[in-house]
Amino acid sequence: QVQLAESGGGLVEAGDSLRLSCGASGSTLISEYAMGWFRQSPAKEREFLGVISYSGNQTYYADSVRGRFTISRDIAKNTVYLKMNRLKPEDTAVYYCAADYGPDVVGGHPRFWGQGTQVTVSS
Repeated sequence: QVQLAESGGGLVEAGDSLRLSCGASGSTLISEYAMGWFRQSPAKEREFLGVISYSGNQTYYADSVRGRFTISRDIAKNTVYLKMNRLKPEDTAVYYCAADYGPDVVGGHPRFWGQGTQVTVSS
């Protein structure tokens, strides 16, 4: 059973930074999977944001967030992070982490998901 839990969301102002965490629990090790981040707002379809490889030495980002968002991980804490800089009101969404093989994450259909954390950016 892959168990993921996001945290760190909240209400911020435009231009602020925020770091989300995705902790894996149980027998899940983040080093076994590619770990990705997605978001979804009521008006939009679920959007892939980026992924970090199971080895941790490769990352890939969607064009919409490349240069502003960064994915990293801490093996010792079994946690993956999404650092978001220069936040905009249009970044408002529920943010999800996910785990699976890399192509499945990038393709938008990973098997394992967290419950999501709300990020609201005020103008």
